Amino acid sequence: MASPTIESHSKRNKTPPKFYGFHTFAEPGCPITLTGTFRDNIRHFLQECAGLEDYDLGGMPIWRTFLVYESKGTVLPLYAVEENVEHSDRPFCDYCRCVGWSHHFVSKRKYHFIIPINDEWDDRIDEGVFDLQTHLLHGLIHCNGFGHLICINGIEGGSKFICGKEIMDLWDRICTTLSARKITVEDLSKKHKMELRLLYGVAYGHSWFGKWGYRFCHGSFGVMEHNYERALDLLSSLELDQVIGDFILVDKCIDIKQIIHHYRNMSGTNLVTVRDILRFMLSVKSRTPTIRYPTTVKSWAGKKLVISTSIRRCSLKFATRMPLKTSPFRKEKPTKCRKFSNLVAKMDSRWPVRRLEHVAEVIVEALKEKRASNSSDSSGMTRQEARDAARLHIGDTGLIDHVLKAMNNVIVGNYIVCRSVNRSTKVLEYTIQDFKGAKQVCNSKDQEPIWTCGMGPGRSIDNDVVYLYKNVLLDYPESESVEFAAQMILHSKHFVKEFPFKDEDAESLKFICRLIKSSVDLDDDVSYDFKPMEYVDVPLYATIGDLKIAVQNAFRDTYCVLENLRVTEILELEEMEDEEVLFGIVQSGMELRVKGCGLDLENKLRYEGGSEKWTVKCKCGARDDDGERMLACDICETWQHTHCCGIEEAEAVPRLFVCETCCSSLVTVQRQCGLTYNYDSYDNEGSFTADSC
Repeated sequence: MASPTIESHSKRNKTPPKFYGFHTFAEPGCPITLTGTFRDNIRHFLQECAGLEDYDLGGMPIWRTFLVYESKGTVLPLYAVEENVEHSDRPFCDYCRCVGWSHHFVSKRKYHFIIPINDEWDDRIDEGVFDLQTHLLHGLIHCNGFGHLICINGIEGGSKFICGKEIMDLWDRICTTLSARKITVEDLSKKHKMELRLLYGVAYGHSWFGKWGYRFCHGSFGVMEHNYERALDLLSSLELDQVIGDFILVDKCIDIKQIIHHYRNMSGTNLVTVRDILRFMLSVKSRTPTIRYPTTVKSWAGKKLVISTSIRRCSLKFATRMPLKTSPFRKEKPTKCRKFSNLVAKMDSRWPVRRLEHVAEVIVEALKEKRASNSSDSSGMTRQEARDAARLHIGDTGLIDHVLKAMNNVIVGNYIVCRSVNRSTKVLEYTIQDFKGAKQVCNSKDQEPIWTCGMGPGRSIDNDVVYLYKNVLLDYPESESVEFAAQMILHSKHFVKEFPFKDEDAESLKFICRLIKSSVDLDDDVSYDFKPMEYVDVPLYATIGDLKIAVQNAFRDTYCVLENLRVTEILELEEMEDEEVLFGIVQSGMELRVKGCGLDLENKLRYEGGSEKWTVKCKCGARDDDGERMLACDICETWQHTHCCGIEEAEAVPRLFVCETCCSSLVTVQRQCGLTYNYDSYDNEGSFTADSC
C-alpha cells in the first residue's frame, strides 16, 4: 500500500514524485554533484531533485522532494519555496538584522526549506507557514548563500521518531551540497529546563550546534567573542575540590559532594574540573545498545509502489531536541517511602519493635558518617560494610541482618534509607538522603501514611546534571565572577557556520570577486561600509572580458541595488586587455577586486536591516540590534535595551522615555528655566511627570 503522503501527491500531480533515502540524501554525489555557486546550484537542485507542485504560496513556487526514513518505512516531504523579495510583503530579513548582517544588500530571492510536523505531511502548505515554530525543519538561505536555521524540532518537539541530530545532519548535508556560504542559528534550545548553550558550552567548549561547526557569531547586550571565550574558560576550569570547599557552608554541600564522589568513582578516572564531570555524565547518558529493526523500504517504479523488506541496524540514541522554545521536563516516577517504625510493627519478628528501631538508627548514623567523609569516593555502604559498622554497637548479627533486609525506601528519623546497585562496582549499596521535601500521599485513618520523594544523587543522571546546572552554574555561592560568566554565555545566542570556499571543478576557473564602489557612488550617502562579495566561475579559456560579464551578471542576479551594475575594471588585471585569456594569467581561487558603477541607491530594497535608519547606543556596549527588547529615547531617538534601563521583561514600556544622557542635558536647561522634572515617576498614562518650582 502506498503511503498517504505519496497518494496525496499522486492525486495532485501527474509527474511521479522524486524521493531519496533520508540518511543519504545530499551526501556527495547523491543525488547529483553540484560544483557551482549557491545561486546556480539551487536552480539545478530544484530542477533535478524536486517536483514542482501544482499550487503556489501567494505567487511563490513550491517544490517537494520525498525522503524515505528506512527504519520506519515512512516517506516524509521536504518542501522548497522560492520567495521573490520584490513581490514579498516581508522583503527585509529580521534574522540578518539580529546577527549583525543589517548592512548586507537585499538579495533578490530567498529559499525556504521546510519539513512540516508529522501530522501535516499530507496537507498543503499555506499562508503563515514561515511563522510556525512546529516544523521539524525550517531553514532559509538567501540567493547569495547566506542563510539561517530558523527552527528544528526532534522527538520532544513533536517529531514521532526523527531525533534532532538526524535532522541537523540532513540540514548540514543540504547546505554543504548547495555550497552555502554562512548559516546562522539562534540557540534558544532547552532540555529539562536547562539552557543547552550553557550546559554544552561548559562541557564541550561549544554549543550543541558546535558539533556541526557552528561558532560564536553575535552576542546580546554587548557580549563580544573574547568575552564569551573567557566565560567558557572560567566555568569549565572550576576544580571540583574547590567547588566542594566553596559549598561547605551551603545546605546543598552534601548532595553536591555525593554527586561528585559518585561519578568520580564511576568513571574510573580522575575527574578534576566541572567540564570533566559534565562531559562524563553526558557521555554516559548517550551510551545505549543497538538493536535490529525490520524495515520496509518504498520505491517508485512507474506508477506502482514497490515494497521490499530488509533488516537495518539502528542506534537507539538519546532523543535530542533543538527547538526555539522550551521542551517539557520529563517527569520521573517518585519513590514511595514508609516509616520504618510502621513497617516493622507489622512484621512477624521475634525482636521487639524498639530494638529493631535502635539497630536502624545505628545504621543511619554509620551512613551519615560515611556521607560526611571527605576521603570516601562513594557515599554509600555495601551490606557487609553496614553490617560491620552496626556490629561495633550491637552483638546480635541475626538482628542486624533482619533489619538490613527491611531497610529499603524507609524513613528513619529525618532520613530516607535507599538500597540500589552502584553502577560502577555493580554491588548493592545503602545510601541516605534528607527526608525534607518528601510529600505525604496517603493520610487516611484506615491506611498507613506513605511519602513520596525524588531520586537521590547518583540514582538518576538526568537529575544529577540538572542539580549541578542549577546550583553550580547558576547559583554558585558568593561568586560574582561565576555568575557574570554564566550570564555572558546565556547572552551569546547567535552562532554561525562558515562553509569553506570550494574550487574542485577542473573544467572551470572560480574566483572570489569583491565589489569596490566607484568614486561616483561614493558621493552618495552610504551608511554602511559593506563590500559585497560573490563567487564567480568561468570556463578554463574565458577571457578577461568574459570574466567581467560573468561578474556583472552574478551581482545583477543576486542583489536588488545592483540590477544595473556595470563592471568597469578588475584591479588585479587592470593592465591587461579584455581579449586576453585568463588561463595562465591568474590562479583559480584568487580574490579579485572589482570596480563598477550603477548602484541603485534610491532603491528601497537596499539593506537587509530595512529602509529605516536607527542608532543603537546602550550602556552595555551594544551598537547594533541584537534581537533583544529595546526602546528609543523620545528626545535623541537612540535605542537602548529595556533590561539595561531597569525595565523588567514582563513590565510594559513607558509611553515616554528619556535616556540618561538627555536627562543630564535637561537638568541644565531646567535650572536655567526654573523648572524641576521628576524623572523617577510616571503619571497614570506611563509618561514622565514634571512639577514647577
